[in-house]
Amino acid sequence: MKVTPAPRVRVLPKPRSLLLVFALLAVAACTGNPKARDPRLPPVVPKVGTVVEGVASWYGPGYHGQRTSSGEVFDQDALTAAHYEWAFGTRVRVTLLSTGRSVVVRINDRFPKFKGRVLDVSRATARAIGLIGPGTGIVRLQVVE
Repeated sequence: MKVTPAPRVRVLPKPRSLLLVFALLAVAACTGNPKARDPRLPPVVPKVGTVVEGVASWYGPGYHGQRTSSGEVFDQDALTAAHYEWAFGTRVRVTLLSTGRSVVVRINDRFPKFKGRVLDVSRATARAIGLIGPGTGIVRLQVVE
């Protein structure tokens, strides 16, 4: 007696299952950290009057006395800030929206864009606008020079 193998049955996933898989993959792709800006690209020179709003944080004690991305020594007591792409030397009015206090700072450092912030300010800047306590806050940046 000859035994014939049963035909192979291929079970296809339901369309709803495929949709769920693709949705999960899309969400997973969006949650990763984007790449930092390529440091070999030329810096962006923003036009005077450019206004940007976003989250700022401050840094200082762990970096005081170390070299910044611009090559100068970081002074946490100077009115300076780090931006992910604006040219060094750009002067920006930083206003903490929750206090309404503002100060003009000079961009002299870089930080990775994927931090989700628009600016990292020095301790002196944070103190001047009232950012020391909360650590982060929503700011308005206006390029002045």
